[in-house]
Amino acid sequence: MAFFKYSLIRGVLFMAFFLVAYLWIGLQPFSAAVIAALCAFVVSFIFLRKQRDGATSVVADRFAPNASTTQSAAALADAEAEDALIDENPDVWIDADRKPSADKNE
Repeated sequence: MAFFKYSLIRGVLFMAFFLVAYLWIGLQPFSAAVIAALCAFVVSFIFLRKQRDGATSVVADRFAPNASTTQSAAALADAEAEDALIDENPDVWIDADRKPSADKNE
């Protein structure tokens, strides 16, 4: 939620600066977008430190090496079934990365 909140605030800042630069000052759309991006960056960098740190921690937690996976219940059940099969039959080998061949004679 912190990442969404920070992104939303930055988007609103960009749109506000863009509208000011384009409608009131009368800059060309590209120039107004560049000016708006720079102004939104400066304002968010100076005044939104708390929100930026919260968004950063959300992203860091999500991509941490020990983060929990977000697999579906079916994928987790399938993985558990494969693990149980391998535990019961050590001579069975499952190659999940190999796609089944179209030729059934292999």
